[in-house]
Amino acid sequence: MSWGTELWDQFDNLEKHTQWGIDVLEKYIKFVKERTEIEISYAKQLRNLSKKYQPKKNSKEEEEYKYTSCKSFLATLNEMNDYAGQHEVISENMTFQITAELTRFVQELKQERKSHFHDGRKAQQYIETSWKQLEASKRRFERDCKEADRAQQYFEKMDADINVTKADVEKARQQAQIRHQMADDSKAEYSSILQKFNHEQREHYHTQIPNIFQKIQEMEERRIVRLGECMKTYAEVDRQVIPIIGKCLDGITKAAESIDQKKDSQLVIEAFKSGFEPPGDIDFEDFTQPMKRTVSESSLSNSRWDGKSEPRPGSKSKGKLWPFIKKNKGGGPEDFSNLPPEQRRKKLQQKVDELNKDIQKEMDQRDALTKMKDVYIKNPQMGDAASVDHKLAELGQNMEKLRLEAQKFEGWLAEVEGRLPVRTEQTRRQSGMYDTQNTSAVNNCAQDRESPDGSYTEEPSQESEMKVPVTEFDDEFDDEEPLPTIGTCKALYTFEGQNEGTISVTEGEMLYVIEEDKGDGWTRIRRNEEEEGYVPTSYVEVYLDKNAKGAMTYI
Repeated sequence: MSWGTELWDQFDNLEKHTQWGIDVLEKYIKFVKERTEIEISYAKQLRNLSKKYQPKKNSKEEEEYKYTSCKSFLATLNEMNDYAGQHEVISENMTFQITAELTRFVQELKQERKSHFHDGRKAQQYIETSWKQLEASKRRFERDCKEADRAQQYFEKMDADINVTKADVEKARQQAQIRHQMADDSKAEYSSILQKFNHEQREHYHTQIPNIFQKIQEMEERRIVRLGECMKTYAEVDRQVIPIIGKCLDGITKAAESIDQKKDSQLVIEAFKSGFEPPGDIDFEDFTQPMKRTVSESSLSNSRWDGKSEPRPGSKSKGKLWPFIKKNKGGGPEDFSNLPPEQRRKKLQQKVDELNKDIQKEMDQRDALTKMKDVYIKNPQMGDAASVDHKLAELGQNMEKLRLEAQKFEGWLAEVEGRLPVRTEQTRRQSGMYDTQNTSAVNNCAQDRESPDGSYTEEPSQESEMKVPVTEFDDEFDDEEPLPTIGTCKALYTFEGQNEGTISVTEGEMLYVIEEDKGDGWTRIRRNEEEEGYVPTSYVEVYLDKNAKGAMTYI
């Protein structure tokens, strides 16, 4: 089966068919492009959807994600983000493996097709030219034969006429001979051209055209094979991401299975537990007796104390009706005394933790500036040591303020947890922890019998055991253990460590990082167990280990 033998006379139809084949390829390229655009758009919409429902930082919504159901939803959002990434992978792979490759192949195919049909047209034009030459030779031979016949007839007519002179007869005879000679020459030329044309025609239809059409057939078959390969690749690109998409879906399923309704119920208790006991029975007040009415401990009016006297230590809040009273709107006192005991303890603990973190940050900055000052003292050319004194003094003042603030909240926390004796209103005023406005606000709220979110001063119980908050930190240790490795670094330049505490490095050398830059411009590194010291941070490229505690990756 060959186009050269079977379709030797279908040059124009083959030209149209091969052009149609290229159009099919271009149509498929357009189809794949639109598919990639859909995948990109779908991935973008999935990412936007995941981002839209992510909890906002430092918001009440973020606090809700402590529940297992919300954690599961957050894991679903993260998995959907990864799911969107796989659709981006599909788009990228289809673009590079199908669209780009097939576009390049179509360009090559167009050039090859153009070359083959150019050769075919050239051969066709040559055989047509030979045919025209043959036709012209044939017509000339025919004309010369007719002229020779007419000349012969004229000669015979003159020779038979007795009135014609001998000279005229001789002239007619010579003219007839010339015409016969011309006819013979035309016959010979026609015969030669005919033989040549027949040879060229055999070459054209049995050699040249079959070879050209065979190349066109091979080109068309390559196009068909390439289209099939691209269709396989189209399916394979989708198949490659199926395992990862399956893992994303498995992650969503696992997250759903991790929901623990009992744990969520316990979290609700921890979040809203007030620490109060339910109100007891209200005593009957007999107004028929002439004696002075006695107000029961559990009555509603009993709660409207004026704030000048404290409840009895250890007494139970049996008569509190705060669950049914309107909540107080507005800011509460600094010590959160308007909250129920359990909620107040949580708020105070949270505040103490925040202050301790701030203190640690200030200490880190102080240590970094102290190191910088030591470096400046040993290397005056690197900077003025006196320039950091003001900042150190400012940090010291900030740390002292934060420590006092932390001690204040730790005291309140100890009071709530029963580690300190209950303070009277008078001692609170003397210590400066409450001002008159906050005190009156607490008393007024207590008189209004408001809810845990309103104002109720917690009644701590007394215990003989007291816990003293720790506020001092030891900066020096008797036995200093070697610092652990937190990453590696590469020396960008050569550094000569001539001063105490520094270490020399050469360009390109790889070393271990044992302490990152604290803001002083120096990084502590180690070459081996005995050689370690500081180098300028700008002289090295640091790669911190992500698994190292507190490590942050930066380059």
